[in-house]
Amino acid sequence: MSTSTEALTPDEVEGQKRARRARRNTTIGWWVITIVIAVWCLFPVASILSTSFKTPGELANGRFFPDNPSFVNYEEILVGDSRELFLSALRNSIGIAVIATLIAVVLATLCAYAIARLNFPGKKAVLTVSLMVSMFPVISLVTPLFNMWRTLGLYDTWPGLIIPYLSLTLPISIWTLAAFFQQIPWELEQAAQVDGATPLQAFRKVIVPLAAPGVFTTAIIAFFIAWNDFVYGISLTSTEAARPVPAALAFFTGASQFESPTGAISAAAIIVTIPVVLLVMLFQKQIVAGLTSGAVKG
Repeated sequence: MSTSTEALTPDEVEGQKRARRARRNTTIGWWVITIVIAVWCLFPVASILSTSFKTPGELANGRFFPDNPSFVNYEEILVGDSRELFLSALRNSIGIAVIATLIAVVLATLCAYAIARLNFPGKKAVLTVSLMVSMFPVISLVTPLFNMWRTLGLYDTWPGLIIPYLSLTLPISIWTLAAFFQQIPWELEQAAQVDGATPLQAFRKVIVPLAAPGVFTTAIIAFFIAWNDFVYGISLTSTEAARPVPAALAFFTGASQFESPTGAISAAAIIVTIPVVLLVMLFQKQIVAGLTSGAVKG
């Protein structure tokens, strides 16, 4: 069987050339936009990184890069005078953020599953209220929490920060997981129950493994929110017993009253940013899978 190809007219050839040029220009345009946004977002990080390697005498010279890169600022916060302040705050941040994340993910998983699977009055109101709570200004809650925590003995303690952190992490976790659970076919759970599984067993052995990407993504988002909080950390603590790193940075001082702690603060900021960057780099595929799976209607 023979095939014949008609010759293209000059107008069609010109049209194809214009289409290729348009696609090339569009690709170049997107690359330019991407590079501009990347530079805009990464420039502050690069500036902080550069500052962390400057000696105290180079902080005010106006140059972007240090003349003589030094680890003096890292030595200051890891083995120097600021060691106790920084390491205790780092321990507090890790412990409080991990505990708040675990509690938020467990509660959000159960709540989101109920919202996705059960029909009960006020189901939509729960999602609406959770979204409203996540957008509520944190600063308006600090004063009543301060007075309440001092009365209850929770001020300057880990529970005194974990509980407020749940108000930040739990609403967004419920909203994210509810959208994800709605994409899991109801028939899978019904089939497990037909085979003899109880509702709890079907949830634990069928639904939770299928929801793992969404749960993992939610945990990462909740951890970032708890890890980066400053308002609660600075307002509900007064000593190193529970003060997290973002709040502890405000208490850094130089070697003397005439020396700026900018270098030490920059070094501390770089160190506390490393876990966040590593989490995103190591689990990038899982994060993207969780976000896209919960965003597509089945």
